[in-house]
Amino acid sequence: MNKTLVNDVNQNFIDTHKTNPLLIFSPGRINIIGEHTDYNDGFVFPAAVDKGIAAAIQKSANGKSSAHALDFDSKTEFDINNLAPLEEGRWENYVFGVVAEIQKKGLKVDNFNMMFKGNIPAGAGMSSSAALENSVVFGLNELFNLGLSKHDMILISQLAEHNYVGVKCGIMDQYASMFGIKDNALLLDCRTVESKPYKIDFKDHQLLLINTNVKHSLSDSAYNDRRSACESISEMLDITALRDAVESDLDKIKDKVTPENFQKALFVIQENERAVKASKAIETNDLQTLGELIYGSHDGLSNQYKVSCDELDFLVKHAKTNPQVLGARMMGGGFGGCTINLVAKDEAKNFAETASKAYKNEFNKDCSVYFVELSEGTHIVK
Repeated sequence: MNKTLVNDVNQNFIDTHKTNPLLIFSPGRINIIGEHTDYNDGFVFPAAVDKGIAAAIQKSANGKSSAHALDFDSKTEFDINNLAPLEEGRWENYVFGVVAEIQKKGLKVDNFNMMFKGNIPAGAGMSSSAALENSVVFGLNELFNLGLSKHDMILISQLAEHNYVGVKCGIMDQYASMFGIKDNALLLDCRTVESKPYKIDFKDHQLLLINTNVKHSLSDSAYNDRRSACESISEMLDITALRDAVESDLDKIKDKVTPENFQKALFVIQENERAVKASKAIETNDLQTLGELIYGSHDGLSNQYKVSCDELDFLVKHAKTNPQVLGARMMGGGFGGCTINLVAKDEAKNFAETASKAYKNEFNKDCSVYFVELSEGTHIVK
């Protein structure tokens, strides 16, 4: 957690509203492996990180509600009893969506003021949206004694994204942001919504993120398209979700689906297996195998699921030329964002510099490098 970020939001709130707020920190997340498996009831391997969103929230005394995104210098006043989604891409939809989903549960929220600011790089695939949703629901739960459990809260955040933002996301982002444990990654079963923590100590290796600093506009529609392809194949196989399929099941319907959709389903089945194998590799500290699984994940995301892009593929290809990098892959929904790299600690700085230089030469733009620490989930800041 970044204290400067929290203090900044706190001071801004006090200056504007002349009262002390409740302070929440809600982290972004990385995902070691298990991409696009969450909405197929599969396994994922995320961890909350030390970058996130700091939010200040307090009851309003003037009969109005407001939210202020300090990063965008953008403020909105709204009527909590008359909420509707704004046009696509507006940050307000995350806030409105959470309030609306709380109200659908028959719970009462009164007027409130909120301010927030984040240090999750935009478009990095580290789930700033889930961090924002969680900070809103967590804050409102505290403020109005709603009695929601953390499980209730992440489902509200997920529904806000479905119904107000229009992205049919799985549960991973909200879960990792809410339930994160310091220095641990969570093997999350997205069907039972239960996880097992794994202490992450890669000894002489570390995780390093490289942000392409691109976000191709395809992402949300392509995400929803892939989700519906997976659901229709599950229906054909007469199963609840692709989590229940093995590779041989796909042969039964091979002539009924396009080759593209066959490959997408095959990827999900294989990626699910990779996530489980990765947990075993972490348990036995077999980083060589973990690295191979991470490379395999990228190969599938790029060639089968087709959610990568030139910039991401270039960074992974570059990583493969360095024997000190055990694994690299794109992370997140795709079409931009970050690669996650498992690299020897004493090589990390050199690798970051050579990758940045090669990227600049290839695309004539800069990438950004982040070292992250695994942190606790959404919490009140005293």
